[in-house]
Amino acid sequence: MSIHIEILTKKDCCLCDDAKAIVERVLPDYPATLTLTDIESDPALFASYKERIPVVRINGEESFVYKAHETTLRKKLDKLI
Repeated sequence: MSIHIEILTKKDCCLCDDAKAIVERVLPDYPATLTLTDIESDPALFASYKERIPVVRINGEESFVYKAHETTLRKKLDKLI
């Protein structure tokens, strides 16, 4: 089963950089892909999320907002494989 992880982000966002680093550290251990979505490139996404980022979605479901936690991420991904 393939797992899709998406991070809603925008430029100059240090929390987004932290979330990306955590996901990239975990990614090699799972059958997962990562997509970064810049909310500033989509007016609807920007209107919805503005300062409420980063958002980490796993298979379309919001799993983390503002901060991602490696241990919790691993537990969530373990349930999907």
